[in-house]
Amino acid sequence: MRRARRLRHAHNGAHRNRRRPGARLVPPFPAVQHTNQSSLPALTLGAIGVVYGDIGTSVLYTLKEVFGSGHVPFTPANVYGVLSIVFWTLTIIVSLKYVTLVLRADNEGEGGLVAMLALASRSVKDKAPALRKWMLLIGIFGTCLFYGDGVITPAITVLSAVEGLDVVSPAFRRAVIPLTLGILLVLFLVQKRGTAGIGKFFGPIMVVWFIAISALGLYHIAGHPEILAALSPHHALRFIWQHPGISFIILGAVVLCVTGGEALYADMGHFGRKPIRIAWFSIVMPALTLNYFGQGALLLARPEAVKNPFFMMAPEWLTLPLVCLATVAAVIASQALISGAFSVTKQVIQLGYLPRLKICHTSSRDRGQIYLPFVNWSLFVMIVLAVVLFRSSSNLAAAYGIAVTLDMTITTVLTFFVVRYGWGYPLALAAAATGFFLTIDLAFFSSNLLKLVDGGWFPLLIGGAVFILMTTWKDGRELLTRTLRESSIDLRSFLNAVFISPPARVEGTAVFLSAQPGLVPNALMHNLKHNKVLHAQNLFVTVRNHEVPWIGMEQRLQLEPLGRGCWQIVLNYGFKNDPDLPKALQLLAARGIELETMTTSYFLSRDIVTPTLGSGLAPWREKLFAHMHHSATAAAEFLNLPSNAVVELGSVVEI
Repeated sequence: MRRARRLRHAHNGAHRNRRRPGARLVPPFPAVQHTNQSSLPALTLGAIGVVYGDIGTSVLYTLKEVFGSGHVPFTPANVYGVLSIVFWTLTIIVSLKYVTLVLRADNEGEGGLVAMLALASRSVKDKAPALRKWMLLIGIFGTCLFYGDGVITPAITVLSAVEGLDVVSPAFRRAVIPLTLGILLVLFLVQKRGTAGIGKFFGPIMVVWFIAISALGLYHIAGHPEILAALSPHHALRFIWQHPGISFIILGAVVLCVTGGEALYADMGHFGRKPIRIAWFSIVMPALTLNYFGQGALLLARPEAVKNPFFMMAPEWLTLPLVCLATVAAVIASQALISGAFSVTKQVIQLGYLPRLKICHTSSRDRGQIYLPFVNWSLFVMIVLAVVLFRSSSNLAAAYGIAVTLDMTITTVLTFFVVRYGWGYPLALAAAATGFFLTIDLAFFSSNLLKLVDGGWFPLLIGGAVFILMTTWKDGRELLTRTLRESSIDLRSFLNAVFISPPARVEGTAVFLSAQPGLVPNALMHNLKHNKVLHAQNLFVTVRNHEVPWIGMEQRLQLEPLGRGCWQIVLNYGFKNDPDLPKALQLLAARGIELETMTTSYFLSRDIVTPTLGSGLAPWREKLFAHMHHSATAAAEFLNLPSNAVVELGSVVEI
C-alpha cells in the first residue's frame, strides 16, 4: 500500500495544477515592459558580438566542406552554382525566415525555442487542446537537440580556427588537437567568474572580424569581379537542375553556412528585434557574402586552395594573425552558445522539465549572468569527447547539421501554431507562410540524414538522452503529484479542526511551502506532531511557474486570508524570473502583514522517493526519476531562503 507524506518541492508544484481540459491555468498576466537604457547603436554592437558569433565563423569551414566532400566536380560553373546556393540559403533561411518572420513571434519580447514553445502552447491551449500534448513533446525534443548543437558548435568552431596553423606550416599539425583542448579548457574554467567583464569586448572584436573577412573577400573579388554573377539565383537553379543528386547530397554541407541562425531568435530578449535586424542587414550578411564570394574567386584562380580556402585567402605574412583572430572569434561564438545553454537550462527547470540545479549569479547588476556548474562541466566533457573522437573539423562537419536542421524544422512547425492560433490568421495563409520554409527545412534535414552513420548519430544521441531525462522528470513529477494528492487533506478543514483545541501559539512567523494551495503541507503536520506549537503568523506558500517569460512584481503575489493568523499565498513567476521567496514576501507589508527577518522560519519537506512495481512508469524510469529527485538542488537554495532560518523535514513517498 502506498505511503505518501506530503510536501513535494515547492517550485515544481507550479506546473501540476491540473484542471479540466481547456480551462485557463494562469491568470491573464499583462506583458512586462522591459526598458533597456542602452542606445540602438550599443545594442546593435552587442548583437554583433553575441548573436552573430556562430554564423559569423561559419566561413571558416562551409565551402571547404562543400568542395572537400568530393561530390562536386570542380569546374567554374559549379563554383558559381555552389556560391549561388550558399547565398540564397542565407537569404531564405536567415533573412526571410528568421529575421522577417520568426522574430515577429516574440513571447512578450523574449525569443528562443523555449519561449516559442510556451507561446505556441498558450496559443493552442483553448483552441486546439488535443494538439498541445504532441506540440509540447516536439518542442521539448527541439530544446534537447540544442544541447547536441551545444556540443558540436564549440568543437567544430575552435577546431576549424586552430586548423589554420596547418596552413601556416605543416609542422603545427600535431599541435592542433592539444591546443584546441587547451583553449576549450580555459574557456570553461572562466565561466564561473562570469563574462560581464570581457563581454563588452565581444562586439568590437567581432566587428574587427567582420571587417577582416570583408576585406579578404573584396581583395579576391577585385581580381575576379565576374564571380558576383553568382548572386543570380539562376546559377543555383541550373546547378540543381544539372546535378539533382549531388545538389541533395551537398545540402548537408551547405547548411553549415546558417549554423547559428537560431541565435537570432534566441537572443531577441537581450537586444531586441530592431538591433538584430540592423546588425544582420548592415554588417553581418554583407560581410559573409563578400567572404564567400571572395573564396569563390580564389578557387577560380587557384583550385588547389580547396583544402582550406578561408585561410588561403590571406597572404602568407597575414595567415598567423588571421588564425589568432579566427580563434578569438571562435571562442566568442562558443561563449555565446555556452551562455545560451545556461539560460535554456534555467528556463526548462522553471517550466518543470528538469530538477533544480545549482545556479550561481556571476554579476550583481545583471541577473541574466548565470553559471550552472553541472551544465558547464557536462558540456565540457562531451565537447572534449567530440574533439578526441572526430579529430578534425571535416569529421565534425559530418556530425553537424542533423540537430541544427531538425531544430529549424521544429521552429517552423511551432511558428505555424503561433501564426494560426496565436495571431488568428486563416489556415491557408498560415500554411502558406510557414509551408515554404518547412519544405526548405525538410530538404536540408533529409540531406543531413545521409550523414547519420558518419557522425550524425552523435548530437542525436545527446539530444535523445536529454529528452529521456526531461520526459522522465515531467512524468515522474505528475505521478508523484497524484500519489501525494491521494493522501492530501483540505487545509481550511484541517485548520478548523486544529483550532477546536488549539495548540500553544509562539511568537514569529512560520512559512510552510505547499505544492498546491488549499492542501495541508507535510511540514505543518510534523511541526504540530513533534513541537505541538503553532506560530502567531502562518503563511502557506505555493510557488507557481507559468508559460510566460516575465511576471512583474505587481502580479507576483495572491493572498487569501484563512483566519486566526493564517494566510494562503500564491507566488507567480515567469520562466525567466529568478525565484526569490523572501523578497516576494516583502510585498505582504503593503497588505498589513509584517514579517520580521529574525523571527521568520521556513518549513520545508524533502521527499524521499521510493520506486515500486506496478506503478505508472517503467521500473527503469522510476529509478531514474528517484535518482534525479534525490540529486536535485535543495528548494531552500533555489528559492534563495536564508540558510539559518530553514527547517527541513523528511518524508517517504512510494510511487
